[in-house]
Amino acid sequence: MDVSLISGPGSLGSVVGRKMANGRQSPTSPLKLFGHAKKKINDIFVEITAYIDEGNVFLKEDKTGLIQSDQQELLKKYTDKVAGIREILSRDRMKVAFFGRTSNGKSSVINAMLRSRILPSGIGHTTNCFLQVEGTDGNEAFIITEEAPNDHKSVQSISQLASALSKFKLDANTLIRICWPKDKCNLLRDDVVLVDSPGIDVSPDLDSWIDKFCLDADVFVLVANAESTLMQTEKNFFHRVSERLSKPNIFILNNRWDASASEIEMMQEVKMQHLERNIAFLADELKVVQHHEAENRVFFVSAREALVSRVNQDSGTPTPTGSLLEGYQGRLFEFANFERKFEECISQSAVETKFAQHTANGKQITRELHGMMGEILESAISHRNQRKQEHEEKLSHLLYTDDQLNVLTQDIKDKIKQMTEEVERKVSSALTDEIRRLAILVDEFNHPFETSALVLNLYKKELPFYLEQAITRDLQIRCSPFVHQVIDAISEDVEDRLMALIPDEARRQAVSSLLPTKKFEMAYRLDCRNLCADFCEDVEFRFTFGITNLMRRFIGTKGVQQRIRGYSEIPRPLSSQNASGTAVQQNVQDDSELMLTLLTTFSSLYSGTTVGVLAVAALIGRAAGWRLIAVFGAVYGLLYVYERLMWTNKAKEQAFKRQYVDYASSKLRLIVDLTSANCSHQVQQELNSTFAHLCHQVDLTKTELREELNRLEESVEQLDDAVKKTTILKNKAQFIDTELNNFILQFLKPDSRL
Repeated sequence: MDVSLISGPGSLGSVVGRKMANGRQSPTSPLKLFGHAKKKINDIFVEITAYIDEGNVFLKEDKTGLIQSDQQELLKKYTDKVAGIREILSRDRMKVAFFGRTSNGKSSVINAMLRSRILPSGIGHTTNCFLQVEGTDGNEAFIITEEAPNDHKSVQSISQLASALSKFKLDANTLIRICWPKDKCNLLRDDVVLVDSPGIDVSPDLDSWIDKFCLDADVFVLVANAESTLMQTEKNFFHRVSERLSKPNIFILNNRWDASASEIEMMQEVKMQHLERNIAFLADELKVVQHHEAENRVFFVSAREALVSRVNQDSGTPTPTGSLLEGYQGRLFEFANFERKFEECISQSAVETKFAQHTANGKQITRELHGMMGEILESAISHRNQRKQEHEEKLSHLLYTDDQLNVLTQDIKDKIKQMTEEVERKVSSALTDEIRRLAILVDEFNHPFETSALVLNLYKKELPFYLEQAITRDLQIRCSPFVHQVIDAISEDVEDRLMALIPDEARRQAVSSLLPTKKFEMAYRLDCRNLCADFCEDVEFRFTFGITNLMRRFIGTKGVQQRIRGYSEIPRPLSSQNASGTAVQQNVQDDSELMLTLLTTFSSLYSGTTVGVLAVAALIGRAAGWRLIAVFGAVYGLLYVYERLMWTNKAKEQAFKRQYVDYASSKLRLIVDLTSANCSHQVQQELNSTFAHLCHQVDLTKTELREELNRLEESVEQLDDAVKKTTILKNKAQFIDTELNNFILQFLKPDSRL
């Protein structure tokens, strides 16, 4: 275009030229390529994620050992890897980072590209920290700091937070995100992020800048000062960047080229000097481009003029006089040319740098998963045949175990019943013998005996305890060897026969270790103390020929008690006599019979009373004569005195023991059947417990067999299902690989097809 047509700031040509030089706003911008590619690759990785999720579900449902550990680890690794790729893709934007020395106009360049005064700019050191301008879907602009990522601050506070002239200064390594509405800027609408930086000459910590802000940048813009040459500080920084990144995309903007308007005669020489040095730096020192390519990476612009021109054009106001210096059209065209080259470079570069490796990873994942599913499909048939054979073997063993256990159970029950009956007879016979010799056991009891209540109660307390110990000891001596022999014989028989039904050697050893090793001791539980608790001794002196004893001998204890309590309850007829006292001669035998009858009558009526005794004595004296009575009384008294003298403490103890033996024997006879039944029940419980314990182990084996059969049946079903699923997964992997190839052909270079 002829620059003379647009030579004057106020001419028509100038207006047209400014519109052309203020940049394109075409919907067919090269930046659209990145958006289309990003959407396509995102859709593909959504499919890969669904594919891996389906594969993970398949692996989790597998319970037959079909999946190897390395295959599980592979899918797990790819799960995390694809999740990481999708996270990166969701954040992936075209990022351009601006670097340069202090006051070279970095913020002004960004403002000119955004066509708005967003970043603070001015003379001297203005930007104090990193500023990232990115698009937001909202209608309001806001800023976000690293300290409060959820707090949206007003964009007006950027001049206080980011300005080096502000009293409140952030650290140079701090990042402030400026979220600007996409509707106000086409550049941001196409997922471009611009990062402004402090001067590289204000901080020695450049390595941390590179690590934090440069590693994911697609394009670097070195904003140099056209009024000076390229400084070593700037070169050193980009040397460090080039060491960390492989051939970074670098543009060099020689800003403030409007200063050449005052020295037109030297403008071309200075421009060529800057151009040669910039090309040498890019091509020879950094070796990021060839010489012919480097010429399209160096531009001479005035960011101030571009910003003023664009702001006024967008607002529809005329540009103030003196804002644009002579030759500004060329500088505006140069700035627009930089933007066009920048868009072409960053769109293609971002697609390749951000999506090419992801595409390669996606193809690697789908290929390996396709091969893995093929291996699983081949092994599924082999596993299924193996499971069917195992199922037949386990089922046959289970049926055999059931039959043998039923036969054994009935046989052992019959043996236990027979043995317990023998034990019951043995215990019953032994206990009966012990009752017969109870008097001997009682006589062997040696404990101080007195009739005082305290000593007598202690004697009665110790005697049952002694008897129970003695009887129990004798029963154990007579019965325990037989019981142990019975239990051992049956237990060994049960163990040998049941062990044959347990195929697992480990379970056999476990069963052997769980069998009781302690000898069975039978508890007889006679409980003599409570059994004889109602015993009442009678150690009072009883004269052998006393009236009460004589009556007890002839008519029994109950009859004596009835007569002592009162004979009048049972009236009996008495012989009547003539009241007038007619003298009738009778012989001695008749008188004696009469006296005996009267004696019996009066003893019944008046026994227990003094009147009765006197009456009986008078009748006897009248009938037999007083001399005979005296002789009889003397003999009777001597007998009474003798027995009274012989009634010692030892005699009382012997009487007590005889009474106790009689009482205890009667009580023990009552519990012979109960005790023998109890002992046989104990033996039965012991044998049943051993048998039940061993049967339980067999049941566990049967349960394990049934569970194994169920697992085998489920495994066969799962293997059938696995064949279907692996076939589907193989086809899906092939389909995704085809989509990745189409993405390469459409968005990446043909020679980069993987």
